Amino acid sequence: MISPYYLLIPILLPILGGFLLLFLKIPLEADRKRNTFLETVVILTSILVWLALFSVKREAVQVISLSGAFSIGFRLDGLSCLFAGMVSLMWPLVMLYAFEYMEGAGKKNRFFAFYVMTYGVTLGLSFSYNMTTLYTFIEMLTLVTIPLVVHYGNSESMYAGRKYAAFTIGGTGLAFFAVVITTVYGEAGIFNYGGSLHLSRLTPILQLAFLSGFFGFGVKAAIFPLHAWLPTASAAPTPVTALLHAVAVVNSGVFAVTRLIWYTFGSETLYGTLSETAALMTAVFTMVFAAAMALKERHFKRRLAYSTVSNLSYMLFGILLLTPGGMTAGLLHMVFHGIIKMSLFLCAGAFIHVTGNEYIYQVNGVGKRMPLTFILYTLAGFSLAGIPVFCGFVSKWRLVNAGIEEGSRQGLTGVFVLIISAFLCAMYILTVSVRAFFPVKGTDRYGERSDVKDPGKRMLAPIVFFGILNILLGIHPGPVIGYIEKIAAGLL
Repeated sequence: MISPYYLLIPILLPILGGFLLLFLKIPLEADRKRNTFLETVVILTSILVWLALFSVKREAVQVISLSGAFSIGFRLDGLSCLFAGMVSLMWPLVMLYAFEYMEGAGKKNRFFAFYVMTYGVTLGLSFSYNMTTLYTFIEMLTLVTIPLVVHYGNSESMYAGRKYAAFTIGGTGLAFFAVVITTVYGEAGIFNYGGSLHLSRLTPILQLAFLSGFFGFGVKAAIFPLHAWLPTASAAPTPVTALLHAVAVVNSGVFAVTRLIWYTFGSETLYGTLSETAALMTAVFTMVFAAAMALKERHFKRRLAYSTVSNLSYMLFGILLLTPGGMTAGLLHMVFHGIIKMSLFLCAGAFIHVTGNEYIYQVNGVGKRMPLTFILYTLAGFSLAGIPVFCGFVSKWRLVNAGIEEGSRQGLTGVFVLIISAFLCAMYILTVSVRAFFPVKGTDRYGERSDVKDPGKRMLAPIVFFGILNILLGIHPGPVIGYIEKIAAGLL
């Protein structure tokens, strides 16, 4: 078995690769050199991650001692393997998509430098072994993604960047109280399945600390009322929004909340407390509120952004049920939603890239010109709406069962709201497909435009890959479910 110090290599490689790109000053026209360098770094990092998942000792390693119980360290467990494996599978493909999407754009060295650094920071977050380390990398994730959000430099992007920074930095400031309290009261904030506080009941100060951590880390998971940054961040280039909405930032929020609930406070200690009920009902409200906002939204990417807000709270709902079945369903939806939403955002980005249009009404008739893109969009939409044979059905069915099995008033309310939200989801996602393939007579915008067609191979390959994965995991989800069930049972 390999020493846990090995985990530093996949964390540092993309971060150093990004710094190097900033100083190399590769000419803007030298796309081939830049792309080869970046894809090599990203693929090598993913290989190193998968080697770590199978070969690194499941022991903690302390890298830096800050003060007293506060330290920076890393360790592999089942949850970190799940998140790191998901991220490492997706990043090389989205990087390939980004190369074609960003052709002709300016400031590509800076863009791709921060893009690849975000990969290393996300891995650092996933390998964190205590609250201090998690908090440090959550903050770093904000700092390296702000330049990506404001990349275009126009007024819309700059506003989105300021809003993103205010919400996410403010959120981690709120979470700092939870980090301090759990580090002082617990085992130095170290993550242990079942919790590290070892208390039979929570005092008011600890319940306040839990809510502080839930809403603080929950900013990245776009929990109401701290969700407003996410739709606005759609002003960023699509390769960025795909990562923000499907992998790195939002799922980091879900990951952090899971660590807070199951590995720090503990499900038995939290169950039935006023703070747990408040968090659960906030997640339930966010589900239906964001689904309604998505139905109302007319901008393509912002509609998908509100959909992300809603589905993130599906995950939080499952995790907050505080049962192994709920945790399994929540984490399963984290994985499957990442695949589905990646597919949807990449399809939306392809439409925007090819046509230069951004609004839902501008989709009318484009399905005939971009058939593969919008067929795969529709399949992903079926999955997100919870239609059988696709992976989204599997995770949503598990969430419904978990809520019914938990049996409390809050759990059953969540099930009812989830069903309503799924119905709204079918409306706001699939109406786009109807417009694309069956426009009302006289509204087809692309009948005579021979220049509009499916994107090139580098953009299309990831879309096809995630489309196939969506179906395969819908038909045969057993291995993923089995692995997550072991995590939820504390066996990994």
